[in-house]
Amino acid sequence: MFIRSIEIDGVEENVTIAHTDHGALVTAGNRVLFEMQRDEPREARFAKAYEAAKLICGRDKQGAPCATNSMIHEVLTEIERVAGC
Repeated sequence: MFIRSIEIDGVEENVTIAHTDHGALVTAGNRVLFEMQRDEPREARFAKAYEAAKLICGRDKQGAPCATNSMIHEVLTEIERVAGC
């Protein structure tokens, strides 16, 4: 059993995480943000979750997400749940 998709209501846009054969596809509206593969290194997966957190939590003046490190890890956890990591 696996989760097919999750939609997170973000500050800037809603982010949809959908299960694929090789991992997860993350989209915002009609544009694809990234595809996360199950076999990617953890640092690469965290970097992608960092980008998704910008849309979910909003951005500060420098363009970084208005999120703590643990909030970014929560985004990563949800993406990994859908991807089946």
